[in-house]
Amino acid sequence: MKNNIMKSIKYLYYFSITILLIIYLFPGSIIGILLYGDITYQPVLVKNSLGTALNHFIFFIYITFLALIVNFKNKKHYFLITLFIIITSILLEFLHLIIPNREFEFADLIANIAGIIIVFVFFKIFKKKKCLNIFCLFLFF
Repeated sequence: MKNNIMKSIKYLYYFSITILLIIYLFPGSIIGILLYGDITYQPVLVKNSLGTALNHFIFFIYITFLALIVNFKNKKHYFLITLFIIITSILLEFLHLIIPNREFEFADLIANIAGIIIVFVFFKIFKKKKCLNIFCLFLFF
């Protein structure tokens, strides 16, 4: 049962990374096309004063959380995994400078990195609590 859950989480992580790459590298807004029929419209999925940055923040919390769960047994690699996700988010955001109908936004980049760092810090605190299995992690939520 435990292996099936971990396998499912791993597949969800890989699927989520694929969706992230498609959304980030698509020349325009896939969500704008699907919801509003406008390739140039970047919808704010959660109403807030930060615009689309909150969308980035939430998605990178989600991606980092999945990445660290998938690599749960490799606690020594948390920093490297986190660093990889930060570098990837920076690269993807800078690619918006050359992708048509996309814009580089510093607020989005900061939101990406903030979401990643929050999850990393959470996992470091979790590690210090010495909870022995992944299911303890869900008790914190």
